Amino acid sequence: MKKIQLQDQYPVFMTEINKTETTYQTVAEIVAYLKDRIAENERVQYIGEFDHFAHTQRIEGEIAPDIQAATNVIFCFGFALPNPQVMAVRPRSIGVVDLGDRFSVSFMEAPMKPANDAMLAWAEGLRNKD
Repeated sequence: MKKIQLQDQYPVFMTEINKTETTYQTVAEIVAYLKDRIAENERVQYIGEFDHFAHTQRIEGEIAPDIQAATNVIFCFGFALPNPQVMAVRPRSIGVVDLGDRFSVSFMEAPMKPANDAMLAWAEGLRNKD
């Protein structure tokens, strides 16, 4: 997992997982895995999923040629509401993209360490083959 600055301003964690490194072979399987991880944590609420690939196709938008599927899993850690401004960084999302021979998994850094730790563990858990 590496941390990058997307467009010089967004702190994003991302990793690429070769399909030979995981038992998951589709975006749908990874989405199901992430939904299971979310359900295991009583402090996290699953919200939904967004098929970004289908949306972009529908509006005839541009899709990179190597992208075969792209879905966001949306959820919230929301441990507290200390002020109205915290709503700007909620809910959270993990993006899963099928690039043919590998998956790209990414999420924006959360302002809360427990959320980052959980999302990092979930992403690394996808590497489940020896």
